[in-house]
Amino acid sequence: MSQSSSTLLLFGATGDLARRMLLPSLYALHEDALIAEDLRIVGTARSEMSDAEFREMAREALDEYLPEDRKDEGKIGSFLDHLQYQPLDASTIEGFDDLAEKLGDISGGLSIFLSTAPFLFEPTIRGLKSAGLAGDNVRIGLEKPLGNDLASSRVINDAVASAFDEDRIFRIDHYLGKETVQNLMALRFANAMFEPLWNANGIDHVQITISETVGLEGRHAFYDETGALRDMVQNHILQLLALIAMEPPADFDATSIRDEKVKVLRSLRPVQPDEMVRGQYGSGAVNGGAVGAYEDDLGEPSETETFVALKAHVENWRWQGVPFYLRTGKRMAERRSEIVVQFKSVPHNIFAERGGKLAANRLVIRLQPEEYVRLMVMAKQPGMDRDGVTLREVPLDLSLTHVFAKARRRIAYERLLLDLIDGDPTLFVRRDEVEAQWKWIDAIRKVWSETDMKPKSYGSGGWGPSTSVALTERDGVSWHE
Repeated sequence: MSQSSSTLLLFGATGDLARRMLLPSLYALHEDALIAEDLRIVGTARSEMSDAEFREMAREALDEYLPEDRKDEGKIGSFLDHLQYQPLDASTIEGFDDLAEKLGDISGGLSIFLSTAPFLFEPTIRGLKSAGLAGDNVRIGLEKPLGNDLASSRVINDAVASAFDEDRIFRIDHYLGKETVQNLMALRFANAMFEPLWNANGIDHVQITISETVGLEGRHAFYDETGALRDMVQNHILQLLALIAMEPPADFDATSIRDEKVKVLRSLRPVQPDEMVRGQYGSGAVNGGAVGAYEDDLGEPSETETFVALKAHVENWRWQGVPFYLRTGKRMAERRSEIVVQFKSVPHNIFAERGGKLAANRLVIRLQPEEYVRLMVMAKQPGMDRDGVTLREVPLDLSLTHVFAKARRRIAYERLLLDLIDGDPTLFVRRDEVEAQWKWIDAIRKVWSETDMKPKSYGSGGWGPSTSVALTERDGVSWHE
């Protein structure tokens, strides 16, 4: 592991992400003494404010977003002492020398968290380089969006690569910081019973669902330009797919894990027109309250999709013939992120003549809102069986919330910020992964364009267009709802 940085520079330090996630995450690390007592945290953004004003803004953010049981005035006060601020217009190069002066001595290492609009990536990198803030002891974390297609992604990556070597570039997908996502590897590679079945011989299909109940939430311009495919499938869902489908890595290190993930992403078969569904939410009811249609929320007509369902295939020996059903959407029936691994049925039902009916085993890995791993198995219902054997599907539950009740539950950005400061790239995304993801996504968008595939309307509070049900049911499969 690289040496820990003595300074952290936060771009977009006055924005929503910083207030909701970054500052509370850094406070949690400070509270648990996981960051050095002398770590300097310097925020920068266009807003004009002093160090004292930035600290007050941070205090207000912690007051709003920290759980009550985490608020310790003494520790909050000592955390705020870490904070400094420097105004910067990243679109011009002039202010970067002042930023460098504010940072002062960075010989102890500098980690940069860059969350910015795509058009600001190139001028920001130029500014950092011109001010001497891109040296060998500087690493940079990049928050999405990293472009909106393969070509624009390459432009951004080329710009970053002009100043930073690949081993100093940390591309962030916050899903990889979730504890349950990391448990996917422990589940697969630390338990002898799963790996022999984790292939086309044992698994019938896999489902990955990320559903939201919210609508635009103030992201009108960004979301209408981006859509569900690029906002959720290109990064979060494909990373989950890669972790589920990858071969066992040689070691638990960044190179081994990312090598195996990129093999999966490069093995994805192009999706055919009958294997994809686009949708856009209409009016309906969510959580008991009436909500309007997407175009009502946006304020104008739009052909942007808020729902996507896909049937994907990984073309290699392990997964030949196993469909991966992927879906994500807004204004859905419930907020849920989960992976469902459906195993094949046993080859012969010995209970059939006595009325015993079997259901194939199913592994459900829930990422949010609750976190658990649930294996559905068959068991005999107690009784004398004079009228036949009754078999029932029962769950074997591992609730991470309960089993590890005494362990501190951490949000994803806590781990990712700490790994950035420490220089551990294991949970970050490599350039070849990003490009493989975009290549597959661009091919889907090309089909949409060539076939003039418009989004189909679905009622808010449901599970998407009826065509998404047909996508699975023609294969004899039902979505896990």
